[in-house]
Amino acid sequence: MNILVCVSKTPDTTAKVDFIGDAKKYNEEGKQFIMNPYDEWYALVRAMELKESNGGEVTIINVGPASNDPILRKGLAIGADKAIRVDAEDTDAFFVASQIAAYAVDNGFDLIFCGKETIDYNGSLVGSMVAELLNQPFISYASKMEYTDGTAIVNRDIEGGIEVLKLKTPFVLSAAKGLAEQRIPNMRGIMMAKRKPLDVIPAVDAGSGLSIEKFELPADKGSVKMVDPNDMDELVRLLHEEAKII
Repeated sequence: MNILVCVSKTPDTTAKVDFIGDAKKYNEEGKQFIMNPYDEWYALVRAMELKESNGGEVTIINVGPASNDPILRKGLAIGADKAIRVDAEDTDAFFVASQIAAYAVDNGFDLIFCGKETIDYNGSLVGSMVAELLNQPFISYASKMEYTDGTAIVNRDIEGGIEVLKLKTPFVLSAAKGLAEQRIPNMRGIMMAKRKPLDVIPAVDAGSGLSIEKFELPADKGSVKMVDPNDMDELVRLLHEEAKII
């Protein structure tokens, strides 16, 4: 079984959010970065579990500069066999998906995993774009997956319930909470990661019509107004005239 896992670098959840360059770029100065949790905890770990039960190889891929290498090294420490970094700035989702698809098309992967979204942009775009570029089925928000002899049974969270799907490989899947449980790299894995290959490849041409005009922080929250629980007229007035929700 040949599995490709797409991984991203994201700011730590406690990192301050601010922007530079006319509010067109996230300010990375002094920030701590991590592997996107949905990619690490669910997509990569489930790929490792499938490899352990079925044999094969797990490759991780990232699109970005050399500063992303520690993220790939962590993936190797968790147990991935190979790491690929496409040497280019990840300008937008289509560009990233194009790089992943270009690498995948020549390597015959049975499964391609990614997290359901990144915790910084929350776009949920790359997985579906990769599937379209490869002309493969795409399963989003997968919370459970069983695999036997080239056929997968996948549970997918939907509004008000769970959708159960059956399909054959190859396909692309985005991982949600529940697909696997987080693994912490042990010392042996960390030491072995230093000897595993980390291949850097050039980007392919991929045009995009998307450009960022600016980022904006949400408005500051207003002060809290306390209402006497017995004064329902005042509560209704505030909801109608100030909150404007009734």
